[in-house]
Amino acid sequence: MRTILETDRLMLREFILDDAQKIFSLNSDPEVTRYTGDLPFKSEKEATLFLSNYQDYKKYGFGRWAVLDKKTKLFLGWCGLKRNEENLIDLGFRFFKNEWNKGFATESATACIYYGFNSLGFDKIIGRAAQENIASIKVLKKIGMHYWKTDVCHGITNAHYYMITKEAFTKKGY
Repeated sequence: MRTILETDRLMLREFILDDAQKIFSLNSDPEVTRYTGDLPFKSEKEATLFLSNYQDYKKYGFGRWAVLDKKTKLFLGWCGLKRNEENLIDLGFRFFKNEWNKGFATESATACIYYGFNSLGFDKIIGRAAQENIASIKVLKKIGMHYWKTDVCHGITNAHYYMITKEAFTKKGY
């Protein structure tokens, strides 16, 4: 288990197989996956298989990371970066519904952006959300991303793409 980032309240670490039950539970909530275009895992076994085949850490040196409460060590959700199908660096996050509106998405996303620019050397990072996903769009704007375009993303025809450059992020004071 490798810790990647820490914030005041959160720890972001690589996924482990023991996360399968939590990942299964997270993706089983239709409100959590409502705007993602992702199908829920059919079983905890399928979530375990996903985690055992997750190769982004080895392939790219980064990926989506488990987000835990630093004090309680509770699994809150995930956040992280991935190289998407367009070969762009994509920020994503997903949290249990009972953890919404506590600032965890903003806090972890900001840390991931900082890490992407300052440790991984990226020049720009994007974020994508369905037009109706007001909460995720609010997070993307809060961390300094600006609307870039509307396009199809995982079957969502009206996905809004946001982007931030290293220069803009640095000017924001991070």
